[in-house]
Amino acid sequence: MSIDVQQPRALGLVGSHVQIAGTAGGAFEAQFNYRIHEGHDEVTGGFMAGDGTGGHGQFQVNVDVSGASFALDRLFVEVFWISPKDGAELDKVIVPVVYGPRIVPGYRVYQEYTIKPGDTLWAIATHFYGAGNLYTRLVRANPHVITDPNVIHPGDVIRVPQS
Repeated sequence: MSIDVQQPRALGLVGSHVQIAGTAGGAFEAQFNYRIHEGHDEVTGGFMAGDGTGGHGQFQVNVDVSGASFALDRLFVEVFWISPKDGAELDKVIVPVVYGPRIVPGYRVYQEYTIKPGDTLWAIATHFYGAGNLYTRLVRANPHVITDPNVIHPGDVIRVPQS
């Protein structure tokens, strides 16, 4: 059997409902499992996928994680199937994501902002949040773009989490 997770994307910014979608199968109809965690708390569940003839079918699951007590803003979305022989988790796909509600209380969406010459994270945070010292929100929401908060590049597009 195989699993192809197409959503969420690696380092995607997610909220209190996480959409997990893709294709899975390789059996008549198979039970797949998901786990969303950050090492301290987790949300688990399952879904069926397959086409009834051994092919692959699409799946989409909307997982409510609002009741989890996540301590970190980095989560892992795992999708796998369990071996009936020994209970091993097989063909596991792990997608790291960024959890918006740990960055901005009441997180709902993000805006995209293109860095301009002369911009600083302090100035961008002041513009969007009213306080420059909240620039860490921008750093935490953009690990794929901002690797050093002292160095940003004109033309880069960052996510600005909003409540």
